[in-house]
Amino acid sequence: MSRGQRLRLILVLGSLIAVGPLTIDMYLPALPAIVDDFAINSATVQLTLTGTLVGLAVGQLVIGPLSDALGRRAPLIAGTALHVVASVGCALAPNITVLGALRVVQGLGAAAAAVIAMAVVRDLFSGTSFARVLSRLLLVMGAAPVLAPTLGSELLRWTQWRGIFAALVVFGVLLMLIAALGLPETLPPGRRQRGGVLSTARLYRSLLRDRAFVGLVLVAALAMAAIFAYVAGSSFVLQGQYGLSEQQFGFAFGAGAIGLIGATQGNVRLLRRYPPQRILMAALLIGAVAALVLLGVAVTGFGGLPALLASLWLVLAATGLAMPNAPALALSRHGEAAGTASALLGAVQFGVGALTAPLVGVLGNGAAAMGLVIAGGLLAALVVLLLVVRPDRLAMVELDPVAVAVH
Repeated sequence: MSRGQRLRLILVLGSLIAVGPLTIDMYLPALPAIVDDFAINSATVQLTLTGTLVGLAVGQLVIGPLSDALGRRAPLIAGTALHVVASVGCALAPNITVLGALRVVQGLGAAAAAVIAMAVVRDLFSGTSFARVLSRLLLVMGAAPVLAPTLGSELLRWTQWRGIFAALVVFGVLLMLIAALGLPETLPPGRRQRGGVLSTARLYRSLLRDRAFVGLVLVAALAMAAIFAYVAGSSFVLQGQYGLSEQQFGFAFGAGAIGLIGATQGNVRLLRRYPPQRILMAALLIGAVAALVLLGVAVTGFGGLPALLASLWLVLAATGLAMPNAPALALSRHGEAAGTASALLGAVQFGVGALTAPLVGVLGNGAAAMGLVIAGGLLAALVVLLLVVRPDRLAMVELDPVAVAVH
């Protein structure tokens, strides 16, 4: 594959996979407005975020095996269409119950992009090359968390929170066109899985018997839990506790996302000198220390808002280093079932996120609650890496890249 073809593929996949971050993040500045509109408490509105994450988790478990059996394009286009329909419903939702249910459906649709993009990259690349391409893909998809809250806050200047979901409808339609016109089929019929439900069950059983794979999936999920804790609590902490406006919150959130994205791109350079397991270990160590500092700042108030934002930035940057390497190490072990392995990885990540988001609200939605959940996630990820994965014994599985014609 030429450099031009690779760049076009990354741009297409990055655009498609952005639907998940946009669905999760774009309405964050509107959470306080939804609380007021429906006369509910903040923990209840955070359940709509949980619903999206549940949909993303369950949807990936279904769509991953389907993409291994039917190819990548058809499930992706169908899932994106489902997301568009759900977004229309969210814009018209009469109460929080309907909104929460439709957010689950939104997550189901967004799952198609999340799992299939990873599977397509694994179809075409392997080993360290996979980690490098994934880092580049994270640059493209990382623009979504940077832009989403800022875009949402700007939309709130001109419309109510329902207008954010109308914007997601427009974006979803554009995604369908991109998928239909710009994505080649990367899984030829000869490499597709057969056997229906029993074959799928055997694949999942095989994956769950791989101790290192399961450990790496847990590491990725626990590191992602830190991100979801930040996503769930940041609007209430920064707007409610520290008094930022909706627009100021959007810029603060974007600054953190820039740190995360910058780290994913620095990972490409680091991979030229160090194996991904060493980078992963260092990232989690730095992230755990930064998270403990964040918790201390949140509890004591020392340093105020600048200290809180600085420690958050370090946490997000460290997590950005971990995010490409844990999935790359995990998926490199099972190239024969990339869709199913990617589905299990994504399902566990978003499943843990679904538990994390309301936990911040249950603990009080303050800076201390957010800091506690972030620190707990990163410390747990470090423990799993050391005791279950055992990075000193872990070797990246290098496979020859699969030659696929890109039309």
